[in-house]
Order: sequence, then structure tokens, then C-alpha cells
Amino acid sequence: MTAPLVAVLDYGIGNLRSAQKALQHCGADARLTTDPRLAADADAVVLPGVGAFGACMRALRDARLEAVVHDSVASGRPFLGICVGMQMLFSDSDEDPGDPGLGVIPGSIRWITDALPRPQMQWNQLQLQRTEPMFDGLGDSPWVYFVHSLHGVPIDPDAVVATCDYGGTVNAAFRSGNVFATQFHPEKSGTAGLAILRNFVAGVRLAANGGVPA
Repeated sequence: MTAPLVAVLDYGIGNLRSAQKALQHCGADARLTTDPRLAADADAVVLPGVGAFGACMRALRDARLEAVVHDSVASGRPFLGICVGMQMLFSDSDEDPGDPGLGVIPGSIRWITDALPRPQMQWNQLQLQRTEPMFDGLGDSPWVYFVHSLHGVPIDPDAVVATCDYGGTVNAAFRSGNVFATQFHPEKSGTAGLAILRNFVAGVRLAANGGVPA
């Protein structure tokens, strides 16, 4: 069975290779790339990220990958955003108000509560809000790993597919058409995280095969 080609966008910030290696472990031909042609040829595209929203957005634009994100989303191919990569898909962020986001998911990135230590740096249980293929086989409350001080607040509340509790409700995962995005790190989330990435790769393979199981 041919491994689906997954382009992991490389804009030079954070440990992007950890997402690449996890996807390879889950059966993808995952490649770090700055090449728009490879991203256009790929069966799916992944935008990881760690650090500050503004710095990541500036690095993405400096790497001339902003249009690649928009083209990839518009193509209808599976697209995955992880942590700050998820945040970058929103319109703006309280962390860096002067740096606009990509606007793929209309809405804003807001600070989580400061009533508890911030950032949230721990394992936490997801509360699934509706059926989502990326969570197939994980049960109702899988444990995943978070490192963050902000979360996404979409204009359309139905875009939220999972939350967790951390001094209040924190939005943890999102679905908008062909885009799936997580505030947590699936590549650091053990068995549950690898199951999510396997579901992603399986969906990529299915989409690349015209919706026919391989």
C-alpha cells in the first residue's frame, strides 16, 4: 500500500520534525518542505507550530507559505493544524494583536483563565462535542497533552468538536470543512495522539483514493 504524501510546512520555528516523525510512524510519507510545488502535489498538508503567534505568522509569511496554506485549504485536501499552527488558522490573536492570522477559521485566539497556572502544561481529558472521524476509536474522554496559554474562539460555535476543562471550558479541537485543528499536541499525546494521527492518515488515503477504501 502506497503511503500518502503529506507536506509538513517548514517555516523554521519550533520542533516541526516531531510532527513529521509521528506522521511517518502512522503510515504517511511525511516531508518537511518549503516548496509550494510539493505542497500542491501532496495528498494532505500539515501546519504545526510552537511559540508566539506573531513570530510564527511572520516566519510563515517570510517563508512565502501563507498562500500555500490558503491554496491547500481551498483545494479541499485534508489539512491539519497543530497547536500554534491551529491558532494561526484563526483571524487574530490576543497575544499579538498587530499580526493578523490566516482567517481560515473565522474567530479569535483568546487567553485562557489566569485563575490556574498559565500556560496549561499537562495532560487533560477531552470532552467530545460531536461525532468527528479524527476521534474514531478513542472513547468519550481521551487524555491528550497540552502546552498553551490561549485557545481558539470561533465565530461559529459548531466549529468546536472537543473541549477540556481548565478553570473553565477551553476549546481544544476544531473542524471547518476539510480543516481539522488541535490546540493539544497529538504527536506528544501517547496512544490517543497516535490514534488521532492514524485516523488523519487513513482519511488522507481515503480522500486520495476518491473516497474508495484502499
